[in-house]
Amino acid sequence: MTVLTIFVVSYILMSVSLFFLFPKAGVDGWKGLVPGLNFIEWCKIVGRPSWWAALMLIPVVNFFIYAGLCVDMVRSFGKFGFGSSALAVALTPLSFFPLAFSDSKYNGPILKEEAEYNNRIKEAIAAGNKAEVLKLNRGNKYSKSWGREWIESIVFAVFAAAFIRMFLIEAYVIPTPSMEGSLLVGDFLFVSKAHYGIRTPQTVAMLPLLHNRVPIVGGESYWEKPSLPYYRFPALESIDNNDPIVFNWPVGDSVYVTASRPYSVAQVNRNPSYASRDAQLAQQMRRKDFITRPTDKKDHYIKRCIAKAGDTLHIRNRQVYINGKKAENPKEMQFLYKVSDMNALSKKKLEELGIVGDDIGGSYGLYLTDKQFQAVKLAYPNISIEHQPYQSDPTLFPHDKYNSPKWSINNYGPIWIPKAGETVQLTPQNIALYVKIIDDYEGNDYEVKGGQFFINGKAANSYTFKQDYYWAMGDNRHNSEDSRAWGFVPHDHIVGKPLFIWFSTKDGSIFNGIRWSRIFSGANKFD
Repeated sequence: MTVLTIFVVSYILMSVSLFFLFPKAGVDGWKGLVPGLNFIEWCKIVGRPSWWAALMLIPVVNFFIYAGLCVDMVRSFGKFGFGSSALAVALTPLSFFPLAFSDSKYNGPILKEEAEYNNRIKEAIAAGNKAEVLKLNRGNKYSKSWGREWIESIVFAVFAAAFIRMFLIEAYVIPTPSMEGSLLVGDFLFVSKAHYGIRTPQTVAMLPLLHNRVPIVGGESYWEKPSLPYYRFPALESIDNNDPIVFNWPVGDSVYVTASRPYSVAQVNRNPSYASRDAQLAQQMRRKDFITRPTDKKDHYIKRCIAKAGDTLHIRNRQVYINGKKAENPKEMQFLYKVSDMNALSKKKLEELGIVGDDIGGSYGLYLTDKQFQAVKLAYPNISIEHQPYQSDPTLFPHDKYNSPKWSINNYGPIWIPKAGETVQLTPQNIALYVKIIDDYEGNDYEVKGGQFFINGKAANSYTFKQDYYWAMGDNRHNSEDSRAWGFVPHDHIVGKPLFIWFSTKDGSIFNGIRWSRIFSGANKFD
């Protein structure tokens, strides 16, 4: 059942409930079945002006208008309890049908009655009639206890924040240096979920305002069931080459979660050395203690879209080529350089230049932009600084040591980025590129029998893609786990577009200081 189907069924049930409820308020029942007219009559019943119905056409605003109308409707029938209001908003038909078939009576437009009652209190206060004020306050069915006021305020605030976070804008923090020097560790971003198309939630039972883990106590913050199918509203703009994107980690469906970071099961199976560096991971591997996650609860990553659907990408000597042409490079792109004498370097000087160092097999390395490279050469003319060479790596995507044995992070591809509607011939030489797409991302049953490919039980020598894919890489090209490690980013994994940096702490800790110059700067630091 699609999201659209669920919406249509819910709307029909609501309209039918209005058909039976409207006559109790003196309105013809058939008007509850007519789209648009039903909301106009609904507004009149509760005491709102008719034009309020037009607000239902405004995305996002309509959710709050609808919630208000639901609450006012049950109050117009004498139901003032918190539970009645909550049920009316969450499960409208289950609230309205009992009102229609019970002995509940319509008491008139609640908002007009409430306004008139409050005016009587004000008039009594103005006249100095304390006895009348006390009597009116004692019998005020519209008033709420301070406890309920607090509860409703908290519920509304959490609901509004969760709604905005789920559909419109979410705050993220950069935890790793994969996008340095464009986006730094400790940068806090606002990310728009509307630019690339609002994605409706697949996971609906969750703790509000949490993504996938419960802080401190640990454990997942959601329940996989019930779930909704994937649906995305039309985009405001398309994803272009070099746009920064936030997305769900494509291979993060089955993960080992440790204190340091999550590891995909496939990742550690291919590279068991991870366990030697993470004792917690080693224990979990022995117990096979991993977690499965739905798409919208996979970890969030931010990278740059280097190539989009239909592009051919090739990396030669660190330079990216798209469709045979040299790609424009980010101004703050970094590479790792090997330094001959680390003792000659001043840590204070490196910090002033914003340079991060790293141990590379007993030697010292620096992640440098072109500008930083020139600055270090100028400051230390007698020190040798060389590009860090990278050999072929069979753990790189597509993890095929027979057909891509010489691929490295500096020399990679060529590789074609799948596009929706395009068909590719399947061969033993290219099948490793598309197995996860066919089997996982696009929900087919893939297997190999007798050297023949089978998709959904049928022999196949070609495949037509159902959605677009993207190639994501970090601006810190030698310190980024990206598409070179785990492959394509499916369109249904796209979360949103980074807008701007609203706060920034040095090295991810406020105790190290605040980067004031980065606050309210743009998130797309490409040139």
